[in-house]
Amino acid sequence: MSTPNVNVFEGEVAFDVPSAGKPCKTWYKVVGDLANRTHRPLVALHGGPGIPHDYLEVLSALATTHHIPVIFYDQIGNGLSTHLPEKNGDTTFWGDKLWLDELDNLLVHLGIQDDYSLLGPSWGGSIGARHATLQPKGLKQLIIADAPADMHDWVAAQNELKKRLPQDVQDLITKHENAKTWEHKEYQDSNRIFSKQFLCRLEKWPDMMLKSMEWLEKDPTVYYTVLVRPLKTPCCTRIRHNSFVPQ
Repeated sequence: MSTPNVNVFEGEVAFDVPSAGKPCKTWYKVVGDLANRTHRPLVALHGGPGIPHDYLEVLSALATTHHIPVIFYDQIGNGLSTHLPEKNGDTTFWGDKLWLDELDNLLVHLGIQDDYSLLGPSWGGSIGARHATLQPKGLKQLIIADAPADMHDWVAAQNELKKRLPQDVQDLITKHENAKTWEHKEYQDSNRIFSKQFLCRLEKWPDMMLKSMEWLEKDPTVYYTVLVRPLKTPCCTRIRHNSFVPQ
């Protein structure tokens, strides 16, 4: 997303994760002027887990309208940061400490650890809340947007939404989720209906959202390990495939 007359730069910061077995990096983008500390920088924590930053780039407008520097980054395993498909299913590796250490590492690298705000939608809100419980002195504002407090309640809510669909669509979704045949065309077609009704109601999805979903399709390691496997419920895969996108 272009932001006229505003500084934009991208970079990578090394992230030391000994258990990864290889060097890791976190990719980030800064929109706005971090050197001017008149306005507190805002760090955007993307959701998923496994859906990188692209869909949040609409926040770049804050740098123009309110002179607020906005920082985007792809959490490890996602987007332009280091991918670790060999860690698929390793719930010990993909733990809270990994995400929290990565955020701290980025804040220090950018030199904003003493004064910053966080915005976290969905999964990003969960990371932000966990970060806040550590009472970091530099966190001045925390915005949690549409983040569930209990994932099992979220699953139950998704299943309630499914009941609002036509019965034949419900039956097909249930059939393929129980059989774990998520790649079947019937399942993808049925979930396209679910997605248009409950995920994004725009007839044509924004390009930045499509880009995020394409990354999830390329490498579902984080999404599968952190969300699907621990909850042991098929409905968590409902947004996984980019073929759900309205055509």
